[in-house]
Order: sequence, then structure tokens, then C-alpha cells
Amino acid sequence: MASVPFASQQLSFVASASASDIFRFGGGSGLRFVTVQKNKKFGLPVCRAGSALAFRDLDADDFRHPLDKQNTLMLRAIPGLNEVGKTLLGTVTEQVMLLENIGTSVLVSKNQLSDLHHLMAEAAEILNVPAPDLYVRQSPVPNAYTLAISGKRPFVVIHTSLVELLTREELQAVLAHELGHLKCDHGVWLTYANILTLGAYTVPGIGGMIARTLEEQILRWLRAAELTCDRAALLVAQDPRVVVSVLMKLAGGCPSLADQLNVDAFLEQARSYEKAASSPVGWYIRNAQTSQLSHPLPVLRASEIDEWSRSSAYRSLLKRGIPIKSQLQKI
Repeated sequence: MASVPFASQQLSFVASASASDIFRFGGGSGLRFVTVQKNKKFGLPVCRAGSALAFRDLDADDFRHPLDKQNTLMLRAIPGLNEVGKTLLGTVTEQVMLLENIGTSVLVSKNQLSDLHHLMAEAAEILNVPAPDLYVRQSPVPNAYTLAISGKRPFVVIHTSLVELLTREELQAVLAHELGHLKCDHGVWLTYANILTLGAYTVPGIGGMIARTLEEQILRWLRAAELTCDRAALLVAQDPRVVVSVLMKLAGGCPSLADQLNVDAFLEQARSYEKAASSPVGWYIRNAQTSQLSHPLPVLRASEIDEWSRSSAYRSLLKRGIPIKSQLQKI
């Protein structure tokens, strides 16, 4: 079993999400789209006008962040880590996680919240990864996460408050972020992140100092993995402003402010943070801010995705894409 949330202590897109429509749950049987007034001064471009690019031969290493690669190798080099993880995670734990999630959520399908179903299906097609099950769960905390249970189909859970907060394009970017964890086989390490750092203190033969060292290494890997999955979000959105808007909304947005948020101002804020953190004292404070976080700071994630969107590696990937009809225009 692996927990892959997008921004809390579990691994999720949320720690980090504007266009003219916002998902809202109406009083009827399905989703309804509520149009909000667009910010006339800072209106965002419409994403993927009618078509999208799918990547038929996409490999995880085509977009994996260098820090993800580096920290994954470091984790694999830790003696006995696999054995410890198996000790901490058994069948009962897996079943508790599975039943707790599917017993309190609504399963999305062609006949249930079909708009969300189409968004997930298209994102999976673009990334060339099998689509997991998708559940919607009632929660006031905006979040999304992925669970991969041994021998069972993985599934993604999104919270209703996240659906309320994001546009269609942004919500699909979050789903793509979660798919990125599956595409990159992050599940096993996410399991360790969620359980090992708690259980290592009680496993015979593993002391607190070792557990803390493991926790630091795993959290460092988690932050790097998030940067990889932000890239997966961009590969599906194919517009960096959509991904940056997600991060901005999750840093300080709400439905009533959505039409006033400005991506350009948030990117300028990110540049200001990097400038302030470039001094010796700033560098120390930045490390202190992030060392115990499972996700990089939203402004840092925004800078990373903005920079990658301008890279030759990203442009080369786009050239490999095959046009498909976008589901975003059908919803």
C-alpha cells in the first residue's frame, strides 16, 4: 500500500491550484459548473483550445526531476529499508486504509460524476498510464492523494473543497499530478514516508536517532518527488499558468477570490522569495523552513515549473506529442 497525497503529511498535490469556471456540487445528482466573472486585467489564457497532446511512448524518466532521481538512489542505498517497510506495513494496515477511504467516498464513473471521470481518463491517456479509480470525499481541507494497495487497483481521492476551489483545467492538473506518482512508481517510498517514520520508533532494533535520519532522507525525497509530479501536471495542462494557478490558490485562495488572483504577481512573489533567500542568512532560514515539510514551498514549486516550461527538455517532449480531442471542451 502506498499513500500518495498532492500536500499534507501524506503525499498530495495540495500544499500547493484560473479560468472562468469553477467546479461546484449543486443540489442535483451531478456536478454543475458555475461561471464566475473573469478578471479583465489579468485573465488567464484558455488552456488547450479544442485539442491536447498525448505522449504514447512517455517514460517516467523523460520528466523526472533530477533531485527525484538523486534522492531515490539514496533511499535505495539504505541497507534493510525494504525489510523494515514490510515489517511496518502488513495486510491489516492495507485493508484499514482501503476500506476507510472507499467506505466514506463516492466512486466516480461514466455514470457517476461523469465530468470528473472524463478529466481523469484524458489525463491518463496523455501520460500513457492506466487510469486508477477516482473517489470524491467530503472534506473542508483541499487535498488530493493516491493510494496503491498491493494486488489491487490504485485509486485517487479528491476532496470536495478542492473541487470547489479549482477550475476544470486546474483540477485536471491536480489529477495529472497524482497520476505522476503512479507513473513514477513513487508508491513504495510514499508508504515508507507515511508509516516508517512513525513506526520506526517502535520497531525492535531501530532507535530514535536512526528513525530521525530516515525521516529526514524520506522527506527530502518527498519534496523532490513533488517537483516531478508538478511536471506531470504541466504535461497534461500544457499551460504553465494553469499549474502555477493551482499552487497559488492552494497557498492563499478561496472560491470568492478566484477571479482576483493574478498568476504573474505570484510568480513575481516567487522571484522575490528566491532573491531574499539567496543571502547566507536567507539560505539558512529557507532550509529551516523546508527541512520538515513533505512538500516544497508553493512559491518554489511555482518557480520550478515556470523554469521547466521554458526548457528545451519540455519543448522536446511537446514535439513528441500526438494531438487528441480534448475532453475539456465537452464538459
